[in-house]
Amino acid sequence: MSTNDTKKPTGDAQPPPKGAPTDTPAAKIGPEPSNPPAGAKADNPPAAHSSTTPPKPPAPAGGPPKPPPPKNPGFVTCTVDGREVVVKPGTNMIDAAKSVGVDIPFYCYHPRLSIAANCRICLIEASNAPKLVPACQTPLAEGQAIKTTTPKVKEQQRAVMEFLLLNHPVDCSICDQAGECKLQDYYMKYDYRPSRLEGGKVLKSKRKVLGPQVVLDQERCILCTRCVRFMNEIPKEPQLGVFGRGSHERIDVFPGSELNSNYSLNTVDVCPVGALLSRDFRFRARAWFLSATPSVCTGCSRGCNIYTDWMSQDTYRYRPRENEQINKSWMCDQGRLSYKPLNLNRVLSAAVGRQATLAKGTARPELTRVEATKAAAQQLQPLANSAQLAVLASPVCSNEDLLAGLSFAKNSLGVKQVYVGGRPQGAADHYLMTADKNPNRKGLELIAKGLGLTLKPFEELAPALHSGKVKALYAIGTEVPGDAEAFAQAVAQTEVFVAQAMNESPVTAQATVLLPASAHVEDEGSFVQFEGVVQRFRKAYPSKGDAVPHWRWAAELSKALGNTVAWSSAREVFRELAAQVAELASFNWEQASPPDREKPGINPLPTGADGRPPGYREFGTPRVRGI
Repeated sequence: MSTNDTKKPTGDAQPPPKGAPTDTPAAKIGPEPSNPPAGAKADNPPAAHSSTTPPKPPAPAGGPPKPPPPKNPGFVTCTVDGREVVVKPGTNMIDAAKSVGVDIPFYCYHPRLSIAANCRICLIEASNAPKLVPACQTPLAEGQAIKTTTPKVKEQQRAVMEFLLLNHPVDCSICDQAGECKLQDYYMKYDYRPSRLEGGKVLKSKRKVLGPQVVLDQERCILCTRCVRFMNEIPKEPQLGVFGRGSHERIDVFPGSELNSNYSLNTVDVCPVGALLSRDFRFRARAWFLSATPSVCTGCSRGCNIYTDWMSQDTYRYRPRENEQINKSWMCDQGRLSYKPLNLNRVLSAAVGRQATLAKGTARPELTRVEATKAAAQQLQPLANSAQLAVLASPVCSNEDLLAGLSFAKNSLGVKQVYVGGRPQGAADHYLMTADKNPNRKGLELIAKGLGLTLKPFEELAPALHSGKVKALYAIGTEVPGDAEAFAQAVAQTEVFVAQAMNESPVTAQATVLLPASAHVEDEGSFVQFEGVVQRFRKAYPSKGDAVPHWRWAAELSKALGNTVAWSSAREVFRELAAQVAELASFNWEQASPPDREKPGINPLPTGADGRPPGYREFGTPRVRGI
């Protein structure tokens, strides 16, 4: 032990090094001059000549230089890698750099969440800071120069990637995030070096079930805390937290609770790695085999904007699509899982005769579209313009389907009243989900009003069927808001029941003529959500089986009854008939169509992975490799 280690501090300052400037008298070297200049010695100030305070000396004319005025008043002007950027005050460096095509990597940053600045991969050089600064947390300053490609920045990015991958499991081959993972992308771009870890990795829970929809792989987690901040700030249901310290820190639910929020699957979206996974989508498909088509969720009347991810002719998942007016970047779990009827229990071919009257195990005869159209027209024609014929319309159908179907009902069948079907009411929540589970009830109301038709509640249809007042029924969609079994018994008493249906049900089993209808992802169209906003959606893949859209069945039935109809697409239906509806007349059907490609940098899905070149996925089912 050194003798200095036992000395107590005295509180005296250490002596300055030799030659250091100082104001203490002991440090002065050499004799004082005999005639010092005036004002040089402050020890003996001159005596005052009067009691009045002498005037202060005037300030120098020059003074400190004033900062130059902003180049663009009201905005901040700076440079990013030599490129001039003009942005609003308060804009962070990541968003500013992106506006001029410079990508700054990040994990924990999300534009709709609070800023944590804990992943540290976005550190960059700024002209007004001596050290690297986090680009996600630092607002821009006037005249600032930002550099994102210097050797110092690149070494920082490499070091952060090495740290994040130190204990990360190498299980990309079985990870559902493969193809959409920022760890993979940034490793290839900023690191691309083997691990230098000696010894084993820190082991954590690989299959931690957080709730009914989400499972967590704690070994893959990089603790960006996006999921924790989302649950705290967006649905305001703080069900996740960060537990532990150091290398054993982990994301988990609080003891005795679970992640049971209706917005829990949004944590899977915001997770930049494969830590949080959807239990519904897990191990079902690779991202690079999926195509993404912009669409609208039909789970409720909110009309959240989504991407439909599909392969061949099956939908695998819904993901939210950004829309500031409707759903921001989020959607509820119930809406995400509403894709399943697109794949299951579909009506794939036309049929004549009631299934319920056939012997058990016997299938009713299937017909071609031409034969089915002729059979339906023959059954409907004798009852046209009769009070015994009723029409049931479903608010699950698109505007184009309802425009064509109700126009056919009015002009060819002479109907003046329409019964409203649709899905039954459900529960609403505090954020996005509404109680009305029909995506186009507002559209049905507007179209019926524009065509001069009266809407009647569904509850009045069953008594009319039982009493014999209604003996024939034409249904545009067979979703019913009540008990399907009870309504099937009521409709069994009709003489004619022509039903255009997407899914099989007890109601379709009673149809005398069953016509297969396409789902919304199998055709183009539009919906009107409950606040009156008209939204377009695109076609993802061709219709299953012999199904065609409702508007095409209406066109073919109208022709079979002797009317002239020239509709060959949903676009032509809207252009010809929407003028009768004031709320739809001003809607630009073409211009409102969402782009058919995802925005660059927001989870882009690879193209051409199923054998077709980019841009050709919408032209039917692929014919390669047996898909």
